[in-house]
Amino acid sequence: MAIWYDEVHNDSTRFGCKLTKTLFVGQSDFQKVAVVETEALGRALLLDDLWMCAEGEEKTYHELIVHPALTTAPRIERVLIIGGGDGGTAREVLRHPEVRHVDMVEVDGMVVEACKEHLPSVGTAWGDPRLHVRIDDGIKFVAEATVPYDVVIVDGSDPVGPAVGLFNETFYRNCARLLADHGVFVTQSESPNVHREVHLDMVRTLGKVFPKVHPYYDTISIYPGGTWSWIWASKGTNPHEPVLERVARLEDVTDVYNLEMHHGVFAVPNAIKRALRSS
Repeated sequence: MAIWYDEVHNDSTRFGCKLTKTLFVGQSDFQKVAVVETEALGRALLLDDLWMCAEGEEKTYHELIVHPALTTAPRIERVLIIGGGDGGTAREVLRHPEVRHVDMVEVDGMVVEACKEHLPSVGTAWGDPRLHVRIDDGIKFVAEATVPYDVVIVDGSDPVGPAVGLFNETFYRNCARLLADHGVFVTQSESPNVHREVHLDMVRTLGKVFPKVHPYYDTISIYPGGTWSWIWASKGTNPHEPVLERVARLEDVTDVYNLEMHHGVFAVPNAIKRALRSS
């Protein structure tokens, strides 16, 4: 008999995969952590029974949370990642040879260890000497850190449990304080369909903190609604002017990100434009 796992998005929709094996299940101080093997998408990470990433399509998420920022920030020597326990975001950041130092602050050490053991195809850069992993509270870290970063990336889960504090103005202001003058901030920002009000509120709140705020979008089937979003923000840098040398260098190794995708993902749907104009 086939074993399926369904994530219920709401009373009328769900997303499911047929499982071939359960590789790890644990309860940390923060959440339930599981790694399973699926028939369609390979190995996958779930947190509190919500799909976080799957081998078969994780590159869309990880390439797009990283490269629009890393190709537009004038300097990218120092990068901060909040969250990112599966290792995929760090992997993409470290594709850039200009990067000299990455601090990755993940609150849940069980996520990191489970992914190192059971999702090695996602976290391929754990041994890179430029990567410094801290098991710590990212909210507390940005409130107390003093050394600036060229790029700050928030790769957190949904606004519940340990990630809830990653979605408010105080946190964003602390991230802005840590950014170099022309640095770039990016965060995942939920489904513009299923979580539209959360997404719109994040765009509006970041607009109180940064002069330049640009949401962007692509399709990821395992996430609610099938469409996902990120927000690019800065104090003055332009998201539409990537460094072409950096983009060209990536195109030999990325599955999704390229120059055309860079410009295309920043196209904002009309319904989102109208909602933001009316607020």
